[in-house]
Amino acid sequence: MRKIRVTQVASGNGRKPGQKETLSGLGLNRIRSVRVLEDTPAIRGMVRKVAHLVQVEEVAE
Repeated sequence: MRKIRVTQVASGNGRKPGQKETLSGLGLNRIRSVRVLEDTPAIRGMVRKVAHLVQVEEVAE
């Protein structure tokens, strides 16, 4: 399965509650935190919801 690297580049403070919870659901809790996640439709939907707060890269395995 393909993987993506998600890096938080902006704070969740002052954002809508759903966006803050989505960052937490992705496992991101502070700026510059990084998670490598499976590239599933559910994860892509979460990333799309907070696209302005994260940076996404494809991981070559």
